[in-house]
Amino acid sequence: MLKPQLVKNAFEMFDVTLLMLFISPLFLLCIALEYRRYRQHYRISDSILNTLLALSHQFSDAVALLLLLPLCGWLHQFSLFDIEITPLTLLCGFVLQDFLYYWFHRACHHIHWFWSAHVVHHSSTYLNFSTAFRQSLLYPIVGMWLFWLPLIMLGFSPELVFTIVSVNLAFQFFIHTQTLGKLGWLEHIFNTPTHHCVHHASNPEYIDKNFAGVLIIWDKLFGTFAPYRDNIQIKYGIRGEAPEPHFVAVNFAQWQHMLRLTRQAKGIKGKFQALFGYPSHLPERKP
Repeated sequence: MLKPQLVKNAFEMFDVTLLMLFISPLFLLCIALEYRRYRQHYRISDSILNTLLALSHQFSDAVALLLLLPLCGWLHQFSLFDIEITPLTLLCGFVLQDFLYYWFHRACHHIHWFWSAHVVHHSSTYLNFSTAFRQSLLYPIVGMWLFWLPLIMLGFSPELVFTIVSVNLAFQFFIHTQTLGKLGWLEHIFNTPTHHCVHHASNPEYIDKNFAGVLIIWDKLFGTFAPYRDNIQIKYGIRGEAPEPHFVAVNFAQWQHMLRLTRQAKGIKGKFQALFGYPSHLPERKP
């Protein structure tokens, strides 16, 4: 017989997952409209792979939520405050989570361990709405969820925290496009498509810039902001060799490369650097 707490956690996980499923038709509509008008930004095989990666990511996230909610619930009992849900606390929770997302995203580009998962999202040479679906199933393993624990320890309920995370990620779908151009005064406060085009670029002047989730102010505060420039032709993708464009390679090539470097490294310091230093490029494939 299932334990009551396990059943409760399953329903809480379902509520978070349901949020993403509910707005999925809007995502698909945006992809269809963009493809109809700007199909030069698409490659069908690339978008199909993006969809497969999204489904595997959703599955791994659902399993992780089911396993993590008991831990998060246990930690929540030691929280500093008992935060009630009001419009003000919701706003504070959203801003704080976006602040933590900035540091998670920045870590993904500066620490090999996190990059081994995040590289999946950057591995396409196309940028369109379907690119937002291009996510790794390894995020729970590398520990994306660790960045949300401060909110739980502060006093926000685990269910609310994971819902806020889902809303933040849903917003980010709409910045994965080249078609909207600059959005006036919104560019000063929010992450926009032009800001995110810069983030996905592999041009030297754009590397490791614009880590924002929703609010671009974090990049401006912490020195990682780069404006979109019309005179620079953006090249999308990653530096160095790209993985083979199929499901297994895209998910695991960088992970295998990182572990290989760790095995080859000399001493504890060398192995630590291989795992948690700045990311290393994939080696060039032999002809």
